[in-house]
Amino acid sequence: QLVESGGGLVQPGGSLRLSCASFGFNLDHYIMGWFRQAPGKEREGISCVTIGNGRAYYADSLRGRFTISRDDTKNMVYLQMNSLKVEDTAVYYCVLVPVMVGPQCLSEFHYSGQGTQVTVSS
Repeated sequence: QLVESGGGLVQPGGSLRLSCASFGFNLDHYIMGWFRQAPGKEREGISCVTIGNGRAYYADSLRGRFTISRDDTKNMVYLQMNSLKVEDTAVYYCVLVPVMVGPQCLSEFHYSGQGTQVTVSS
C-alpha cells in the first residue's frame, strides 16, 4: 500500500511537501517516484529516485523547482515542490517502479497510491 499526504491549496509561487508512506513492499526491489495527472491530461512521470545511491530523475520541465528524496529507514518518499505554478495543479500519485526499469522510471510504474490533490490558485 502507498499512502500519500501533504496536498492542498497553495498560491502561485508557494511551496508544498508531499509525503508517501509505503507498506508491505520490499523497497530493495523498487525505485520510488511521483506521477501526476492534471484535469483532461494523461498521467505523467515527474520524478523518481533509486534506492541506495539515491539517484534522482526529473521531468525536464520541473527540474530546479521540485526535489525528490527518500528515507529507506522509514519507507518514505518525499517531493518538495517550490515556486508552484497554476499548471502544477493535478492529482499527485506516489508510485513504485521495478529497479530494472532504471532511468526510464518516469515512463512507467507498477504500483501507485490513491493520490493527493494539489491545487495552485490565487
